[in-house]
This record gives sequence, C-alpha cells and structure tokens, in this order.
Amino acid sequence: MISRHITSSILESLADTPVVFLNGARQTGKSFLVKWLASEAHPARYITLDDIGVLAAAREDPSGFLAGLDGPVILDEVQRAPELFLGIKNLVDRDRQSGRFLLTGSADVLLLPRLAESLAGRMEILTLWPFSQGEIEGRKEGFIDAAFSEEFSGPTELREERGDLLSSIGTGGYPEMQTRTAQSRREAWFESYVTSILQRDVRDIAQIEGLMVLPRLLALLAARSTALVSYAELARSTGLPQSTLKRYVALLETTFLLQFLPAWSGNLSKRLVKSSKLVLNDTGLVAHLLGTEVAKSARPEMIGRLLENFVVMELRKQATWSRRRVRLYHFRTHAGREVDILLEDAEGRIIGLEIKAATTVRGDDFRGLRGLAEDLGDRFHRGVVLYTGVESIPFGQRLHALPMQALWRTSVAELDM
Repeated sequence: MISRHITSSILESLADTPVVFLNGARQTGKSFLVKWLASEAHPARYITLDDIGVLAAAREDPSGFLAGLDGPVILDEVQRAPELFLGIKNLVDRDRQSGRFLLTGSADVLLLPRLAESLAGRMEILTLWPFSQGEIEGRKEGFIDAAFSEEFSGPTELREERGDLLSSIGTGGYPEMQTRTAQSRREAWFESYVTSILQRDVRDIAQIEGLMVLPRLLALLAARSTALVSYAELARSTGLPQSTLKRYVALLETTFLLQFLPAWSGNLSKRLVKSSKLVLNDTGLVAHLLGTEVAKSARPEMIGRLLENFVVMELRKQATWSRRRVRLYHFRTHAGREVDILLEDAEGRIIGLEIKAATTVRGDDFRGLRGLAEDLGDRFHRGVVLYTGVESIPFGQRLHALPMQALWRTSVAELDM
C-alpha cells in the first residue's frame, strides 16, 4: 500500500465533523483508502452505491435506507443517489455525532448545487488527487511550507536525468499506472478510463445522452493545457455554440478531469488579464490524449506545457496537507509581463514560480519574477524558477533556481533548517 498524505486530514475532520466528503476523479484510490480506514483507524460500515441493488434501495426509499444504518457509515460514490443528502442532513440535525458519515464521490460536490446546499455547515470536503510524486517515492513533501519560511535555499544538488523526470511526467499519478510498465498497456487503460467516465459519469450527472463530442473536446483541451481559456477559439475548433461548449467544459470540471488555474486579481494599478488557464488533472492523461511518449518527444512547446501542468497539480496535491493554507493563481498583465504560478497564503504573502524546460537557467529567466517583486513590494515573499537541471542556485535576494525534483524532495523534516 502506498501511503496517502491526506489520511491525517481525513481523520482530523472525522474527529469533529458529522459528515466528511472525500471526492476526486475515478480511480484515484478513494474506495481503497476508505476501506482501509474502515478496517483500521476509523471502524465503520462500508457500502458502495456502485452496487445496483444498493443504488436502487437508496433511490427508492432514501429515508428507509438510512434508517437501517447504525453507527459510523461509509457511503462510496454517493453522488449517484443525491436523494440521500436530505436524509443525511436530517439525521445529522437530530444527532450531531462527529464522524457519522464518510462519503466519497467522483463528482465535485461544490459544482452540484443541490448536494452542496443540503449539507452546508455540516460537511467538510476533501479532495483526493492521483498520487503525488512524493507519495510514489514514499516521502511527505514540504515544499509549500518550506518556501514560505524565512530561511529557504532548497535541497542540495539533486542528481537525476532529465529523461527520468519526463518519464515520470508521462506516467502520471493514477495508481493503475504505477504497475503497468508497457506503454501499450498504459494506453489501453487510459482509453477505457476516458470512455467510462465520458459515457457513464458525465451522462449520469447531465441526465442526457449522446455527448459524442466530449472525447474530441477533451483532446483539444489537452493540447491547450496551461493556455488561457478562450471559449471563442474553442467554439470555432469544435463547431459548438459557446453556451453548449461552456456546459460541456463544466461537466469535465465536475468529474475532476479538467481544472482551472485562476488569474490573480490583486489591487495593482496595472491592467491584469482575467482569463483562467486550463489544467488537466494528470499529465499521464494529457500525454495519452496527445498520443505521445513524453520522454521521447522532441516538441519543446509541448514539454513546457506538460511541465507546467505537472507543477500546478503537484502543488494542488501538496496544498491538501500542507500546514500553510494557500491558493494557486497565475499572473499576467496586458503589457505581456507574466509569472506561471502564484502561491498566496492567508496573510496575503505571495510566492512566484516560473517553470522552465531547460537544463540550465539564466538571469533573463527571472525577469517576470523581478517585475512581480517590484509590483508587489512587501507582499512578495520569494521567487523560484523550477528547471530540469540538478543544482540549487541563488539568484539574488529571495530568488532561487531549483531542480524540478525540489518540488517533492523538500521534505517536512527540512522545515526547521
């Protein structure tokens, strides 16, 4: 079993919250994790709504179904029976017992208003992403917390071939990919995975048939990963009306396949671009949709996009367990100044990150970060260029060039350095 770093957060939530909702894309390991919790740290009865008989009972008589459940309960894939949420609300209101319900789902409850409203104030929501690189290597990452500390220089020299990094990015973090070494077998799994989600989950959520354009749309979005969202351009490429296109994109976001990196909108005098960037939930999935083996690709632009997508998702995963709560953004002005990723903490301090595919780093690579520091003043905490080389190099006050692996090899143990 590969340990999931979010486990401690789940247990903390169960200790003081009646309902905990663990959501995330299919096949990220939610069922495996909650079954382990039920047998070890959080004894509970496990029930899955993927079982046709159980699903029928829950939909036909939700109150009676819930009335027959005593003690802590785990309901897996609960979004398939939204009828249960009102009954869960009523039970919790009568007996606000902590850890009463642990729910899992493959659709984002925040994007399903009926479900979110039913349990407002009674439920904590956590997200399980595909494995982080630290989870795969058996180490708990502390990059976010370390980067916000006062003294930070990154880990010492990291010796790893660029090809190994690209291979990891092409493999991605889905649990199934960690045991499939043959590229053909990985491709077969991703093919069936995408088909299953688009034909089952999206259909169940949308309550409509015939979403045949979705596979092509998902491939188009993969080719535009980390680019600014342009519904007008996507509408021209797909031939879909923008209203329909936006609905389909929302469905892909609901199933966690697609994510957005919003634009930072601070109160600067400069005019800032407000469009979000597109990000897919896993670079292995992106590589599959693009039909390429990342480690063998000679397309620099594609490698750059995959690296940026990879870093965004690694940071989003780390944010689910880091001690410092952060939000992720990108930064771009209408004049063309940009920084790939911003991390903003609750105090308003900001770390800027630039992602470079090159194995060497130059002073010009810090141009955007220096401009950001000038714009933000005291709010600017640190600037980091992540690149595919091996050395950690200081580039001035609070400016660092770090190997990409520093993202997951800056461990929690190094936070007090």
